[in-house]
Amino acid sequence: MSWEFNEDAAFLALCDAYKESGEPSAMEFLAHGEGAFHFQELTQNAAGEGIDLSDSFSLEKFQQEVIEALEELSS
Repeated sequence: MSWEFNEDAAFLALCDAYKESGEPSAMEFLAHGEGAFHFQELTQNAAGEGIDLSDSFSLEKFQQEVIEALEELSS
């Protein structure tokens, strides 16, 4: 992926919300409420950057990258 999502405002907001939530699982955080909202915003920004997440494989791969980045930042 050529887009550095970890510099995107939606990802930074996602990180802040994850830290504040106290949720131990990044995957669970993304699946509900505020985490899902910020992840959706991040995927929309990805589309704006020309990243095609229209198929489930690409979206799942992107989600896994985001989860790994969140877990890395929180450790």
